[in-house]
Amino acid sequence: MSDDTIRLVTIGRILRRRWRLLAVLTVVGALVGYGTSVLFPPRYTTSASVLLPGQWEERELLTQVDIATSSAVVDRAAAALGWSGVSGAELRDRVSAKAADGNIIKISGTAGTPERAQRLSDQVAQQFVTFATRIAGGSTDPEAATGTEALRKKVAETNRRITDLARAADPGQTVESVQARTELEKLRTTLQEAMKKLDEADPATDKAGMVVMGPAARPTDEAPPTRTQLIAAGALLFFLLAVIGHLAAARMSRRLRTAPEIAAALGSALLGTVDVPDEPRGAHRPEDDDPRAGIRRLLGVDTRWDLPAPQGSGDEAGRRIRYRRVCARLRDRLPAPRRLLVVVPDGDEIARRAAGQLVAEAEGDPQLRVVEVAVDRPIVPDRVTESGALVVLSAGSWTADELVGIAEACADGRHEVVGVVVAGPVHARATRSAGHPLDDATLTLAVRGPATGGSV
Repeated sequence: MSDDTIRLVTIGRILRRRWRLLAVLTVVGALVGYGTSVLFPPRYTTSASVLLPGQWEERELLTQVDIATSSAVVDRAAAALGWSGVSGAELRDRVSAKAADGNIIKISGTAGTPERAQRLSDQVAQQFVTFATRIAGGSTDPEAATGTEALRKKVAETNRRITDLARAADPGQTVESVQARTELEKLRTTLQEAMKKLDEADPATDKAGMVVMGPAARPTDEAPPTRTQLIAAGALLFFLLAVIGHLAAARMSRRLRTAPEIAAALGSALLGTVDVPDEPRGAHRPEDDDPRAGIRRLLGVDTRWDLPAPQGSGDEAGRRIRYRRVCARLRDRLPAPRRLLVVVPDGDEIARRAAGQLVAEAEGDPQLRVVEVAVDRPIVPDRVTESGALVVLSAGSWTADELVGIAEACADGRHEVVGVVVAGPVHARATRSAGHPLDDATLTLAVRGPATGGSV
């Protein structure tokens, strides 16, 4: 797996063999998402639109957006709302604005209830229009905002006065009366032109007429992330983390998977590979007495997922032939009397069953003695009458360092590793083979526990 490309078949294998664990972790993620939603109360968001008449450049619209969310506007809105315990600084985190098409500024407000969200958006929009109008009028002073209108009234009054003076002048055709009326008309024309230029130059004429386009709509749905979204996100996150964790663990794994690699790590020859049929459902195993084994079996983590699925096996006679060939190779390699120590890594159930079957098929020649050694601190009994050690183990379960430790433990016990047998699980068929039944075979000797000698 460490050198293979991650493919869809790998993901499918994880889903098939770890679906129980993935389901449990997904439920846990959903519960974490629910707990997160409890810590964060629901929020509601709505928007109020403000129309800016006239021609506006993009940078001017961005300026108006900044003004709408400025402290000057939001603080005034907070004062007008009068919510206890809510300051302008807190409201600034709940208010946002953006420029839309058609010279429209959309002001959004977020609150804990739909009513408050609506009031917040409306109030900020009104305060924005008032503040922007004052700025466009040239002053933030309320009295100065009416200066232009007062000037217009003064000009109108002056025009009426000029009309009254023109009527009161001598209606005759004397040179003096004609000149007086001409001067008055020139003065009137000058005032009108000046007022026209003032209107054209006044930014409030075109851009101060902002309009709030109706009240904000009362929201009916929560603002994201909603409780449902948090629950779904938690479940999805835990599911993906579980899958990624499986892939990372498999890619980083250094367990040896092929028989030649295993034999090379032990520094001995490969005598053969044997098949171990699956145990029937409900069969009792020694490790089943451990309460944690029931939990592992319930979650489906009692078997490896990253190993290929067991292949179908032939009949019982074909499987026994493999064991007999291994025994024949041992007879050819060892002089009589042939006594061997069969070393099985502790916890390797496949290898333990294969070793028992090998002892049964040997029928005393060679005479085999089975011992299980802890992989973390392997200790092998000292050599007494044995001619060497035979290591039986399953593929894909142990690293090269662990196998080197077993080989060194055998050397410390003065046992030469004469061969390696690799066991693999297979799906057994229901057919029975001819010949003496396996039930008649007996295990010559099984030793487990502290060794009589040797070192790590």
